Amino acid sequence: MINPNQKIDIIGAGIGGLTLAIALKKKGFAINVFEQANELKAVGAGIVLANNAMQVYEKLGMRNVLEQHGNVVKEFYLATPDLKPMAGASLQQFEDKYGVKNIAIHRGTLQKELEKHLTSEQLHTGYLLEQITRGEDDYQLQFANNKTVHSTLIIGADGIHSKARQAIFPESEIRNTNQICWRGVAEYQLPDAYQHQLIEAWGKGERFGFVKIASNTVYWFAVKSFKPGKAELGSEQLTDYFNYFNPMVNEIIEATPVNQIHAAPLTDLKPMKEWHKGGICLIGDAAHAMTPNMGQGAGQSIEDAHILSQCLGLFNPHEAFERYQDLRLKKVTQIINRSWQIGKIAHLSNPVAVFLRNQLLKLTPDSVNTKQTEMIFELAKVR
Repeated sequence: MINPNQKIDIIGAGIGGLTLAIALKKKGFAINVFEQANELKAVGAGIVLANNAMQVYEKLGMRNVLEQHGNVVKEFYLATPDLKPMAGASLQQFEDKYGVKNIAIHRGTLQKELEKHLTSEQLHTGYLLEQITRGEDDYQLQFANNKTVHSTLIIGADGIHSKARQAIFPESEIRNTNQICWRGVAEYQLPDAYQHQLIEAWGKGERFGFVKIASNTVYWFAVKSFKPGKAELGSEQLTDYFNYFNPMVNEIIEATPVNQIHAAPLTDLKPMKEWHKGGICLIGDAAHAMTPNMGQGAGQSIEDAHILSQCLGLFNPHEAFERYQDLRLKKVTQIINRSWQIGKIAHLSNPVAVFLRNQLLKLTPDSVNTKQTEMIFELAKVR
């Protein structure tokens, strides 16, 4: 077990980094979080904290406040462009089994609630990491603000373009899906049928998803395939892309201020076999960035934080990193690969292939979806 007085330096104040900091702090560890932004602003779109993530926040004493600020998701469905369900599952049995709900919430609200648990002495903003240098007995963290920090234990929670990962695994590979994702939050009153549902509609090379995150507030995402090198990040044509979907889809898009629609290419990290080396360990997107097709990017980083904090509380640093990797690697790799496959299937454009895909989805028993969901929601136990 690590001496609780030993400092642990976390690079990145995203959801994974902040969750890890809170979990370690509760165990009595001395922690520092270094964030490149000058301040943590309540930006971003929505997020679904699935049952596995909420189990972690229950353990951290945050379940009630997140339920108060978000909206309960009872069901999820894949649908046709006219929003007719093709496949899905009820989430009630998982609420009953694990004692927590699935919560859709604004990402900025979640970040703000996490930030409340750290002091200004623990959370350092304006620290953009430029380089990690290995010394004889420690590492030197060199930041763009000309500050240098000496560290013996570093947790890289700094996203898909992680400098911490580059320091130990420079050969890691980011993959491009040739898909663009737009995200937004709209003031919109959903019909009663959709109040507690997460819906994702698949078309011919496009898909659109939405979920209520607060009173009269809807988080949505839209994804479209483009030929390599032909991607358009602008949102001007967005309603044209989805003009064959249910009219409500474009109503939601048009209810969103243009300057609050965020677009980015969908990429992931080719699965890695190792997440740690020496005194550096990776979590979240720094270790296993995945496409959002299973809604588990943040959820898996939250799981990482939980498992790694448990391991650090029981074992010496090297063994803790090894146990964490052993407990997490197989599950995460399965989700990365499955998410990549779903992205390909969802964006079929040939009419015959689309028809066959939709028929297969309709014929898939709900029990299959439930079994896959069970695998995602179950947390590993640290022994």
